Amino acid sequence: MRKKDRFEGIISWFKENIPNPETELHYHNPYELLVAVILSAQCTDKRVNMVTPELFKMFPTPFKLAQAPVEEIFEYIKSVSFPNNKSKHLAGMAKMLVEDFNGQVPDDINDLQKMPGVGRKTANVIASVVFNKAAMAVDTHVFRVSNRIGLTNNSKTPLETEKELLKYIPTEFVSTAHHWLILHGRYVCVARKPKCNECGLTRWCKYYIKLSKNQDKTKP
Repeated sequence: MRKKDRFEGIISWFKENIPNPETELHYHNPYELLVAVILSAQCTDKRVNMVTPELFKMFPTPFKLAQAPVEEIFEYIKSVSFPNNKSKHLAGMAKMLVEDFNGQVPDDINDLQKMPGVGRKTANVIASVVFNKAAMAVDTHVFRVSNRIGLTNNSKTPLETEKELLKYIPTEFVSTAHHWLILHGRYVCVARKPKCNECGLTRWCKYYIKLSKNQDKTKP
């Protein structure tokens, strides 16, 4: 199967079956999403959504967060993964957001990555979700699913995956495709044992096609 045909088939299926995918992080403005995405690194969205309501209630703006001691921030996020580092990242991010960007989350990926705790993935999420830019954020789900179903050819790094996906996904679907792949990886194409019997992508999936061929060979 040509890669172009695989992309077209998979995008077509997602368009029909998940027409309006959205992030599962809860937020009301760009600042809140930025905080939530920083917290979500190596942590579940469910856990992040449990801690952010009180965090945002105490620090509703980057100006409030910038004034908070790291130790105080820690108390609100201590149940997420790596709370010590993330407390420092949030404090540093808020200070830079206030001092360099007047409290406004920038729409430029390079500017976003200047802030503590903001890597390329986080910057792409903000650019995509908030500013509707054709940015492909590659987290563990996107990385795994893309390689497994054959959208990428055994990419070794998230950046390789990002470049390959951007090469084949039409610009108008890039932001949406980010959510499609995350949700598919989170609920269907899970890490340990993909739920192929529940998957609508099997006709295009490189992993499933290979699996089926191997099973046929073992039949008497």
